Amino acid sequence: MTAATRHWPEYAMEGALLGLFMVAACTFATALEHPASPLRAALPDGYLRRVLMGLAMGATAVTLVRSPWGQQSGAHMNPSLTLTYFRLGKVERRDALGYVASQFAGGVAGVLLVRCVLGSLLAHPSVHFAATVPGGGAVLAFAAEFAISALLMMVVLVVSNTRRWAWLTPWCCGALVATYIAIEAPISGMSMNPARSFASAVGAWQSSALWIYFTAPPLGMLAAAELYVRLRGAHAVLCAKLDHLTARRCIFRCHWAQP
Repeated sequence: MTAATRHWPEYAMEGALLGLFMVAACTFATALEHPASPLRAALPDGYLRRVLMGLAMGATAVTLVRSPWGQQSGAHMNPSLTLTYFRLGKVERRDALGYVASQFAGGVAGVLLVRCVLGSLLAHPSVHFAATVPGGGAVLAFAAEFAISALLMMVVLVVSNTRRWAWLTPWCCGALVATYIAIEAPISGMSMNPARSFASAVGAWQSSALWIYFTAPPLGMLAAAELYVRLRGAHAVLCAKLDHLTARRCIFRCHWAQP
């Protein structure tokens, strides 16, 4: 039995998790940004709306990571994260391919599902399928995506591989997502995730800036992983899960159970 056959439940969970994340992103973006929305009328301040969007998506990230599916699959929900753990030797090649394919498929499915429900509301220029669009030029957006991705990966590696703090990993991820959306989003659109940006781009039928989100996030996370390994050693990476629950099976090269 191949890894793809044995591990298909985790692949499906990864796709479903990113799909749910995109459902939340598109729904919250429509509620906060569409001109016909009561929330948009009640909150004319753009920064305040970004703060609320950040809190909503941060809470969504924490919920998905701590969900039963997230605890089993590892809740990567991001090809950059999966490829970084593959580079660290924690994910098998076939599993990495299965995860990445499922993440892209799940993200697109989530956007299309909301499109079927909300129709033209999601396509309105003020919502634009919750697309990630550079706001400060390509070079600045690339640098910003690289930096926020590297910081997220470093926090994940430090916290998740410190047994005393590991339970904080989902909360740290959620806090960074919320902060990035509130503060950094005007610069790069705040993606960190090729599959997330691709899913919105498919809905919006816009691909002009996709190269930024396909290159900067994985490069930033790989750079952070390289620095972490140089500082603490490859043995310090225990597992590829963001929320490790030993009661659920782990398909990775896991050393969590070792003292």
